[in-house]
Amino acid sequence: MSDTAETKLYEPPAALAGQAHVSGRAAYDKLVAEAEADYEGYWARLARELVTWKTPFTQVLDQSDAPFFKWFADGTLNVSYNCLDRNIERGLGDKTAIVFEADDGAVTKVTYSELLARVGKLANALKARGVKKGDRVVIYMPMSIEGVVAMQACARIGATHSVVFGGFSAQSLRDRIEDAGAVMVITADEQARGGKHLPLKSIVDEALAMPGTGSIKDVIVYKRTGGNIAWKDGRDLWLHELSAAAPEHCEPEWVGAEHPLFLLYTSGSTGKPKGVQHSTGGYLLHAALTTKWTFDLKPDDVFWCTADIGWVTGHTYITYGPLALGGTEIVFEGVPTYPDAGRFWKMIERHKVTIFYTAPTAIRSLIKAAEANDAVHPKSFDLSSLRILGSVGEPINPAAWEWYHLHVGGGRCPIVDTFWQTETGGHMITPLPGATTLVPGSCTLPFPGITAAIVDETGNDVPNGQGGILVVKKPWPSMIRTIYGDPERFKKSYYPPELKGYYLAGDGAIRDEKTGYFTITGRIDDVLNVSGHRMGTMEIESALVSCTDLVAEAAVVGRPDETTGEAICAFVVLKRPRPTGDEAKAIAKQLRDWVGKEIGPIAKPKDIRFGDNLPKTRSGKIMRRLLRSLAKGEAITQDTSTLENPAILDQLAQTN
Repeated sequence: MSDTAETKLYEPPAALAGQAHVSGRAAYDKLVAEAEADYEGYWARLARELVTWKTPFTQVLDQSDAPFFKWFADGTLNVSYNCLDRNIERGLGDKTAIVFEADDGAVTKVTYSELLARVGKLANALKARGVKKGDRVVIYMPMSIEGVVAMQACARIGATHSVVFGGFSAQSLRDRIEDAGAVMVITADEQARGGKHLPLKSIVDEALAMPGTGSIKDVIVYKRTGGNIAWKDGRDLWLHELSAAAPEHCEPEWVGAEHPLFLLYTSGSTGKPKGVQHSTGGYLLHAALTTKWTFDLKPDDVFWCTADIGWVTGHTYITYGPLALGGTEIVFEGVPTYPDAGRFWKMIERHKVTIFYTAPTAIRSLIKAAEANDAVHPKSFDLSSLRILGSVGEPINPAAWEWYHLHVGGGRCPIVDTFWQTETGGHMITPLPGATTLVPGSCTLPFPGITAAIVDETGNDVPNGQGGILVVKKPWPSMIRTIYGDPERFKKSYYPPELKGYYLAGDGAIRDEKTGYFTITGRIDDVLNVSGHRMGTMEIESALVSCTDLVAEAAVVGRPDETTGEAICAFVVLKRPRPTGDEAKAIAKQLRDWVGKEIGPIAKPKDIRFGDNLPKTRSGKIMRRLLRSLAKGEAITQDTSTLENPAILDQLAQTN
């Protein structure tokens, strides 16, 4: 089906709607009205219903130091207690918490009681090594039960974790360790992905050999593959040995609601990654609430979010949200195309998954595979257990939405197309499966209590049907609290004065004239969304230019890509004559590998083009709008009279 096909509407299935936590549009409207009538009272009610507090809060929202908002500030709690002990006290100790499927298909299950014991042991081991409340711990782990245990163990003792995606390079890891001032790294010998063993410990070793990492005292190593690794006595310790020697019971550290639960680094429009700091109480509330309402999670559901714990989706919808509700979830180590592109469908069939949450990038790549080979087409598997589908990471185009709905959901499963960000902590604009009429390609309406709006450059509302800047007008519990160590950058990035104190999402959006539904139109800053992962253009440009013996200058833009959503396109000026033909291809490969080493494979430019220089105005400003047109293969129709050298555009139009 083409993206220009006539818009279809999909009503919530009657049977699902009748049993849903939010049942019918009237129920949604009632929640929205409750939040509008008494905003603080609405969030306070939900915080008392969904979160167990050691010390009940008496103050809901403190706006005295805006935009550094505080939620439930005088309340105390512990996230690990809320995710584990509380469920056991409710009689769920023998319920399966996590079903782990390894890359090779081996399955391990852990109950809530077993998970608590493992978390308690590691928490005690961390305390024995001197990790204390407020310390930062970097987690550089494969998708695993151990990764979730490490995060929960940090939360249990009040340490602030910072998970770094296992695909990031030593340099990227070093930068995050230095910025966070971390005291410990928890890693693995290797990770298993797609039938290959990939190094993690050796990348940690490389990072810790660089300056700026002197704060690290210990490296805890999970033995995943038994691969050959270097070892530094006195610093490196085996996770299994530490845990075996530690007692199971670890009393939770009760922390204030505003205590930093985690830092998660996200690419900004400058070269330096931003340490997004999230709270404890407000974050946990929104993680639990959105898991409950957006996915309509019920006690007998099997929930599978395919994200990595290195991204915020893996934090909120693997490590915290489902466990806070006593859910059963899948954790998957591998990739969707190994041993073949039927892996996701085989796992849904095998584990009787009922709620499936994945990225449009994965869906689009699996469409291609399915159309080429019936054996990996969803129709070749029993997917009848599914009742709700979800989409995350980037807008899903209508054609992919329709395919996902028809072939994966059998035409009967609502798709919750969720818009949110690292900074928001949880869903902001999303359908609720028992309440929202769906439109393919639209994330529909704000989550109840979220005051999303579209404004112009001065913060004034624009009419429906007219595009503008997406903002959130009121603070919400799971919002970013600050950029770690850089409060001024936080204010400048998210609360520019011209927007009347509204939160700036950094995305453009438009609302439908009739329904008021939101559609996200793309980033408004220099951040690309590649396979649902945000990459700063400046970060990639800095990596290219750091190849000092070869690159003089570089500019990076994004272009649409049918598989990854956006593809990275780099325009490069070398310190030698412009290459052509096979030589250009060889240098382009060299630079891709360089960027992969500096940042990680996900940042490798798909397209590298060479020119004698970049298109600049006579004042020296790079005209990025021209580069975006070149990257898309569009004819240049804009005015180029201000260019220093218009002929350069012909060179940069040539691909390698």
